[in-house]
Amino acid sequence: MRVVFAGTPEFAAVALDAILAAGFTVPLVLTQPDRPAGRGMKLQASAVKQRAVAAGIPVAQPQGLKLDGKYAADAAAAREALLAADADVMVVAAYGLILPQWVLDTPRRGCLNIHASLLPRWRGAAPIHRAIEAGDAETGITIMQMDAGLDTGDMLSIGREAIRAGDTTALLHDRLAALGGRLIVEALQAGALPRTPQPAEGVTYAHKIEKAESLIDWAQPAAEIERRLRAFDPFPGGVATLAGEAVKVWRAERAEGRGEPGVVIAPGPVVACGEGALRLTELQRAGGKRGPAAAFLQARPISPGERFDA
Repeated sequence: MRVVFAGTPEFAAVALDAILAAGFTVPLVLTQPDRPAGRGMKLQASAVKQRAVAAGIPVAQPQGLKLDGKYAADAAAAREALLAADADVMVVAAYGLILPQWVLDTPRRGCLNIHASLLPRWRGAAPIHRAIEAGDAETGITIMQMDAGLDTGDMLSIGREAIRAGDTTALLHDRLAALGGRLIVEALQAGALPRTPQPAEGVTYAHKIEKAESLIDWAQPAAEIERRLRAFDPFPGGVATLAGEAVKVWRAERAEGRGEPGVVIAPGPVVACGEGALRLTELQRAGGKRGPAAAFLQARPISPGERFDA
């Protein structure tokens, strides 16, 4: 089977590794254009491109795929590359571009998507983050036959994964990436799988994570803030202001106590929330490195009565 692969971040690269390890022929990889990254803002290839180059696979990096859109020349070149690849199927994982109908129709068996949720819950861009933020007990991977909608296609297989008490997006991401790689290989090896339409009930959307969401609202219950901190690790973290200084809050745990939201009510520091309190356990000063609260307190002591503002 000839498998064209489209994906960009590490989540997708894990699936590409699994497909190659299973012995499938990958004649072409599509991924996002190189982006500036790091302190020097030098152009950096995506995780998928790095894997493809190492394996000697041709790579296409169109800025868009609409044949009549802003990047029509890129789309036309991608179309030629796809036709030349003569693919039986395309596997898509966190690619970052919407696939027009011509792409969906090009491979003989269409396009399969590796989606990091139990569809139809958490369709959209940030399913791992939103599942943790919402306090879901479990999530998983859905292998889906793609159609023109936003994660609306028929389901081919599902794998479930429990969300553990201390899970961050980074930790859950790694387990789901491995699960996605295993399930897509099983789907490709099976050839034809029964297609199950998604239920009409239970649809939710995992909207893209915005940097502005990092601002901590101490009036919220402690349980909600703690989940958001885990959901926003590694991006964008939680941000609060202490005596005019921006402080990143990476990790916290539930604690006893009550008081005015945002006020430090005990050493630790323990901060009162709208309901309950949180002991901040991992902090970062502007320009510094994230680390245990104890190390932060050595450089900048925090006393009861001080206030963290949003």
